[in-house]
Amino acid sequence: MNAEIIAVGTELLLGQIANTNAQFLSAQLAEIGVNIYHHTVVGDNPARLKKAIVQAEERANLIIFTGGLGPTKDDLTKETIAQHLGKQLIIDEIAMQTILDYFDKTGRVMTANNKKQALVIEGGNVLPNEHGMAPGMFINAGSTYFMLLPGPPHEMQPMFRNYGRPAIEAEMGATEKIESLVLRYFGIGEAELAEKLSDIIDEQTNPTVAPLAGDGEVTLRITARHRQGSVARSMIKEMEEKVNLLVGEYFYGYDETSLMRELLKTLEEKKLTIAAAESLTGGLFQSEMTAVVGVSTMLIGGVVCYSNQSKLTLCNVKEETINKYGVVSEQCAIELAENIRSMLGTDIGISFTGAAGPDSLEGNPAGTVWIGISFKNQQPKSYLLKLAGSRNGNRKRSVKYGCYYLLQELQQR
Repeated sequence: MNAEIIAVGTELLLGQIANTNAQFLSAQLAEIGVNIYHHTVVGDNPARLKKAIVQAEERANLIIFTGGLGPTKDDLTKETIAQHLGKQLIIDEIAMQTILDYFDKTGRVMTANNKKQALVIEGGNVLPNEHGMAPGMFINAGSTYFMLLPGPPHEMQPMFRNYGRPAIEAEMGATEKIESLVLRYFGIGEAELAEKLSDIIDEQTNPTVAPLAGDGEVTLRITARHRQGSVARSMIKEMEEKVNLLVGEYFYGYDETSLMRELLKTLEEKKLTIAAAESLTGGLFQSEMTAVVGVSTMLIGGVVCYSNQSKLTLCNVKEETINKYGVVSEQCAIELAENIRSMLGTDIGISFTGAAGPDSLEGNPAGTVWIGISFKNQQPKSYLLKLAGSRNGNRKRSVKYGCYYLLQELQQR
């Protein structure tokens, strides 16, 4: 099955919002073996939408639309498709009752145009909207299938997962099971990883191996097909072992995890506590840590010591250390890590100090970062980073490197 995704909405063309729906749908469709060859974005204009439909019919047998199912006059997706297919719009009673219940529950007066959201194209299968009002649709139009989904991602994604994807799989009558696994790597670039895995990538058939760079990390998706899911999973496992023989030193986790989540999981398993002294990161390390539920048993606290004075008064860094070595130094990073650990009585102390940019600091170019790590009753360690990027990019990457170095230390214990 070959698919095209048509996103409807003038706001997409104006750059007011990003087309994350197409990204989500492409990933979902790839997992079930549907080929995606084109993404189209068209404004809220029925004539241009009809042209896009005609063009899509020439190159795809599954056309998925997102957006244009709402109550306003510019929401014309289903009207345009109904006209194109020569079908009528009819009221879906279940959707209408959902809309009536919503307004009754919230005590709001329902305007007449909200009834428009309950209209569906006759003859199609209705896809329930459990997170909004407008239902989706799946229509068999002879040689082409049409799927209509709402625009808001919080409505579209669960609708597709729960109803859209199963409907497509049923029509495909797939006999093969498709399994996939995402491996996550840090400390290696996409080009270097691809070079190390060039023989595997060049020879891939089933399973397939696809690298993807993103936000300072590299992911590798391994996908296998087989009539038996267990066999497909075994194929993936075998490929994973081959891959990690070559790049396993950079591997840190699977699928939707993150460096911070893996760090917290390890801290919890080992029953260790941590404190942080942050200069250039300005509390970003602690902010990302506290975004994860259950962190209170691991993170005891920390200090944002941005100025030299705060390093002296809040973290007890020696004045002679700053005078002799500067704040962008190994010595300062180590004192910060050791002192914050001692002051808060934790098992681990971590520190971040350096020049985030765009200007240099103490003669150190932007992107020069020192990370200090202190374990109780052990010699502290320091790590020097030389980053190249924007100010905030350097701060974010510093936090990731801090997680990465801590993970490496903990895995050796």
